[in-house]
Amino acid sequence: MFDIENLVRPNILALKPYASARDEFSGKEGIFLDANENPFGTLNRYPDPYQKELKKQISLLKEIDEGKIFLGNGSDEIIDLCYRIFCVPGKSKVLSFTPTYGMYEVSAAINEVEMIKLPLNENFQIDLKNAIPFLNDADLKIIFICSPNNPTGNLMQTETIEFILKNFQGIVIIDEAYIDFADAGSWMDKLSVYRNLIVVQTFSKAWGMAGVRVGMAFADEKIMSYLNKVKPPYNISSPNQKQILKKLGDKKNTILQLNTLIAERNRLIFNLKKIAGIEKIYASDANFILIRVRNANKVYQQLLDRKIIIRNRNQIIENCLRLSVGKPSENKKLINALKHIL
Repeated sequence: MFDIENLVRPNILALKPYASARDEFSGKEGIFLDANENPFGTLNRYPDPYQKELKKQISLLKEIDEGKIFLGNGSDEIIDLCYRIFCVPGKSKVLSFTPTYGMYEVSAAINEVEMIKLPLNENFQIDLKNAIPFLNDADLKIIFICSPNNPTGNLMQTETIEFILKNFQGIVIIDEAYIDFADAGSWMDKLSVYRNLIVVQTFSKAWGMAGVRVGMAFADEKIMSYLNKVKPPYNISSPNQKQILKKLGDKKNTILQLNTLIAERNRLIFNLKKIAGIEKIYASDANFILIRVRNANKVYQQLLDRKIIIRNRNQIIENCLRLSVGKPSENKKLINALKHIL
């Protein structure tokens, strides 16, 4: 039987979290002389440490209990907090399937945790036979699964993820930063089935709010209690909370932009197929497309000379470039440039 406390580091179990002034009083009216704030100005008060109004709106949007929502200063903070909660420096291990999002490995190095990297197969899917021997390792605490995956763009197979969730007693983090662009449901629907599951999403991609740095985690209330225990007291600023609330009130425009990006992604793929110099176009469930060319470094530089900035992924996937889906006018310029270059 899964018991979260068997995974949490002993020092975190014993930790007495910092209690801020807003933990003691959460009202909005009165003479505030409790938090050593400057009484003048409009941004002089500390933000709500638990983002209650924002979580209420996310709860309605995602149809999930507020107690199962955690907000971080970007998804990167959530990833780092999970290392701090579950991984003992110098002893614990985590596992990811590469190529994938680079911050999993960076956070592992920062927290002195061994990162096991298993390569995806030729279809950029998880090779279960390589993963199974690691599932019973008592020192393996977290498995990261990015789906849709960055930089490959594809969803991971449902049956494979189900197998890992059923047979691993550690934490499984499914990073769904790009899920809004995919024709698939979220793994949030499985939170009641798998208590070791954490689903991570973001406002940076489909919601177009990368500048405010707000990531979301959805998990069992017990996991939430530890995330709230170790997080900095005021990790999401008041202006950023307000900007996300404003964006949530404009869902119609967000959906319009999302549909435009999906249509543009498909149009880009259609036009890229006409360019003979592109050796392969990988299927995408995200807001970017991975392509393979003969000389990625050369093509990258030639596009840069035309002030078109893409991502050169040659160092992790040979001769591959990652193209983010832009506005229709930007995508047209990209296609025209690639036609001349290739």
